[in-house]
Amino acid sequence: MTSTKKQGLFTGENGVNYLFPFILVTSLFALWGFANDITNPMVAAFKNILLITNFESSLVQFAFYGGYCFMAIPAAIFINKCGYKKGILAGLALYAAGCLLFIPAGNAMAFWAFLIAYFVMTCGLAFLETTSNPYILSMGSEDTATRRLNFAQAFNPIGSLTGMLIAKELILAKLNVATETERAALQVNDPDAFMRIQESDLAVVSGPYLVLGVVVLIFFLLFFFAKLPNNTSTDKGSLHIGDSFKRLLGNKKYLWAVVAQAFYVGVQIMVWTFIIQYAGAELGMSKAAAQGYNMIAMGIFVSSRFVCTYLLKYIKPSLLLLILASGGIVCTLGTIFIHGMLGLYSLVAISACMSLMFPTIYGIALKGLGNDAKLGSAGLILAIGGGCLMPPLQGLLIDKAVWFEALSSVRISFVLPLICFVVIACFGRWSGKR
Repeated sequence: MTSTKKQGLFTGENGVNYLFPFILVTSLFALWGFANDITNPMVAAFKNILLITNFESSLVQFAFYGGYCFMAIPAAIFINKCGYKKGILAGLALYAAGCLLFIPAGNAMAFWAFLIAYFVMTCGLAFLETTSNPYILSMGSEDTATRRLNFAQAFNPIGSLTGMLIAKELILAKLNVATETERAALQVNDPDAFMRIQESDLAVVSGPYLVLGVVVLIFFLLFFFAKLPNNTSTDKGSLHIGDSFKRLLGNKKYLWAVVAQAFYVGVQIMVWTFIIQYAGAELGMSKAAAQGYNMIAMGIFVSSRFVCTYLLKYIKPSLLLLILASGGIVCTLGTIFIHGMLGLYSLVAISACMSLMFPTIYGIALKGLGNDAKLGSAGLILAIGGGCLMPPLQGLLIDKAVWFEALSSVRISFVLPLICFVVIACFGRWSGKR
């Protein structure tokens, strides 16, 4: 019985053992998790450092997730022509380049330069995710593919937690304690002092990204010398883009999944980005203290992912997705309508409901696609663009939604995550019927 499970998880039909490449590729999940969650708190940091609006500061997320939109399809074409290993190497090279661009951006003290750095970085992440997800799915039996991807994705939050900790202790906690009001007064009364504070704070922001760039270059060398075995899903040139694209457009389950994935990524980024604003506006917490609740949310996310991965042995993925989305709706309603700490606890609890959504939607979408999974994977990575559109919309709501006296604009803004969970619940129900 044990050998059957082992074969199903890590041994292909051709007898190739994928355990080592599985471990190696799974390490990338933590690496891009780190990038995602060291970046989320930077929305609040740039708002304070540069004295910009919530909408303007959330352009960090627009640039960050815009890289996924721009590069997902080109990455799939590149991988088809050059193979998965070169796709991983291209992704790591772009990732490292984006991190290293933080140094000239900090020296220029220009917000647009930081946005370019984020964009380049996530062009690399698009390569890595377009490569890694279908590769993990192919490392064994198709019947256990969703479980295998969920297991690999469970290591993504480990990188996320590390990124959150670095953001809290080495960035947010080390920024100048001057409030936005005090900085605005300094900008008028003592511009030189204001510039010195800005220069110091931007150096604090840039430092960890420089170290991250060096770490990513080490991973580049590791993958450069590693031997990654090929399989049916990674044969070069086996994908006919036009035919595959037509088949995917005619696949309702796949198209629904792309929509659901876009809304999922949107809700994830909104929840984790605006915990800091919620805790600050509703409870008067400092950014570093609020980031602590972000870390608690991620801890819950990690724990829930392992639990839900186990539950997939007994519950259909579509049904579990529906249950989790329904829980997300309840928790988001609590975030909007419950005052004080209970409202914050409701916001933190949303992470338990999000834990398994990305890999579950991914697995449902790609199951049975065969070699179309190459382009199909790129479409699902393209759907990460939901993370570039929705946070700026929520930031705009926070800036402008002052028309409802009973609720603050921050709480009203969580109507957007609520809508996202409704869409995901509808997909879970529909795919279950299919």
